[in-house]
Formats: sequence, structure tokens, C-alpha cells
Amino acid sequence: MHLPPPTALLGGHLATGLVDVASDPSALESKGFWAVAADFEGRLTCARFRDVRRTEQRDLPAAPWHGPRADAWSTSLDRRAYQNGVTRIREHIAAGAVYQANLCRVLFAPVETGADVGALAGSLARHNPAPYAGFVRLPRHGVEVATASPELFLRRDGGEVTSGPIKGTGRTEADLLEKDHAENVMIVDLVRNDLGRVCVPGSVTVPDLCAVEKHPGLVHLVSTVRGRLRDGLGWPELLAATFPPGSVTGAPKESALKIIETLETSPRGPYCGGIGWVDADRGRGELAVGIRTFWIDSAEGLLKFGTGAGITWGSDPEREWLETELKASRLLAIASADSGGRLGWTRAAH
Repeated sequence: MHLPPPTALLGGHLATGLVDVASDPSALESKGFWAVAADFEGRLTCARFRDVRRTEQRDLPAAPWHGPRADAWSTSLDRRAYQNGVTRIREHIAAGAVYQANLCRVLFAPVETGADVGALAGSLARHNPAPYAGFVRLPRHGVEVATASPELFLRRDGGEVTSGPIKGTGRTEADLLEKDHAENVMIVDLVRNDLGRVCVPGSVTVPDLCAVEKHPGLVHLVSTVRGRLRDGLGWPELLAATFPPGSVTGAPKESALKIIETLETSPRGPYCGGIGWVDADRGRGELAVGIRTFWIDSAEGLLKFGTGAGITWGSDPEREWLETELKASRLLAIASADSGGRLGWTRAAH
């Protein structure tokens, strides 16, 4: 079977000519331009490319994308199982084990052999533009990811590091509740703590708290956390201190991760991980949180997509389920569009 060439389009950089692939984050401190894809469970793939030019997704030729049927999607947690999970997290909160935990489900549908995530990424860029849209295509290394992420995980410019956690989602700003603001503040505290482990004491600040950002079909509350790395520290230490992203785990992070493991029935993979680029020569890089993200599981012949919600004591199980539906519906419709570009709107399997 002919495999498409290794390629990445991230942050306006089109990278081709694969040089090498590494799983050690210290590679990001070496030289050259790297595409980075980190699974939520910890698998890290760093791919160094020889040829890099500036471009935008919309400037690329529009290759046809042949997605799954709109009615072909299944979910790892159905409505009842998801709502039961929300109830269980609230019980953990009542017991004092956690303040908040992110509960996710993975949606999946059969996909044609040879389907190209680059074509899917192009369709996403046309119909659902996002600040951190792009794709990483490394079929021989098990990485085929297309993202329309709106969320900044880590931006590094020399020693300055910035994170932009998202917590709080609604169709309009009027939908945002006090619970959404409280959720955002909790995660900001977690991100401040994570960055504080590797940043100069006193340098971690919050320039923006709970700003409203509009995206196609919904709005988010977004905060900004910034700090300065201590001398001698780089990507290995930064990732060790902050991964997985706080906005898609919970607080305290370790307790939330243990709860997530007991409730979720499918690995998240690239969803809720980190996707982006590092220019080691210039000491710059930008990783997005892997939300609004599709990936091809070639071993199973499936296209996968994750959706979830942050659960607090104020969460209503039905409302949280509907939030996961809201986050998924537009993106699934795009992925299920036919080659003529018509959007096959759908709802996730119940």
C-alpha cells in the first residue's frame, strides 16, 4: 500500500523531508525544526524535518477528504455511562479526593484505507478555523493527527513560557455559568503550580483571567499564565512539570488522573495530549492541547475523535453530556462530509 509522505503543517510551518524521529524530549534542545505529537498517556513522537517553509492551511491545494458516514460514529461512553461517570466524580468531590476532573469519551468510525489526515485538516481549516489548526502525518510511526485546537498548551520563546488554559464552554456567552468561572480559576491555579516547578520564583503571573473567546459554534473562557524558565532548564523539564495539560485532567492533577483511569474505557491517545512544533535553532516552539482533534488508528481501521467536559461539584450530568455533544457535533459533521464538501451533520451515538 502506498503511504503518503511524512509531512507536518503546524503554526504556519509546512515541514517535509523527514530526517529522524525521536521519543526523548531532549531532542527538542538539539537543532532543527521538529513536529511534536504527545499522547495523553505519555507516548512522545518528535520528528525533525529538513525542509520548512512558511505557509497557511488555506493556501494548500484542497485535496478531497472521504470521511465516514454521519451515522457510523460510535462512542466509548454512551449517554448513561457518561452521566454515571459525572455522578461518580461528584461523589469523589464530596469525599474530598478531588476538586475537579475532566471526563472524556472517544468517538470512532470506520475510515477508508489510505485516508489522508492532511486532507481532513484542510477541510477542518475551511469549515472550522482554529488558532492551532494543523496536522502531523507520520504513517510509518503511528502518528496521523489532524487538529483544530483552540487551546494553547505551551508557548516558549527563549526562557519565556506561556500557557492558555480553556475552561468553560457554551453556545453563547450567556450560557456561561458561575460554575464555568470557578472551574477556570481552579485550573489556572493548577497551571500556575505546574509552571512554578520550573520557572523563576515570583515570575509566574496571570495577565488575563477568564477572558471570553468566540469560536465557530461556541464560546470559551480562556486565561493566560506566564513565567520565565530557570536557567539550565528546557523542554524535558518543562514537559515533565506540566504534562498532561491541566485543563484536560483536573485538580489536584494526580488525584484526577487516578479517577479518570477508573471511569474512561478507551485511551485518549493524541486527544488531550500535545501537538505542535519546536524550532530548536531559535529556541522557540508552540504546543497546543490536543482537543478538537482527530486521529487515524490504522491498526483498527478507525478515525477517532475525543470530547469531554470538566466536572465540578456544581455539574449537572445531563448538561455535561450535552457539552460533550456541543463540542463534537460540528467537527464530526465536517469529518463526515462527502467529497463535494457538503456537511453531514450528525450527533454522536447515544
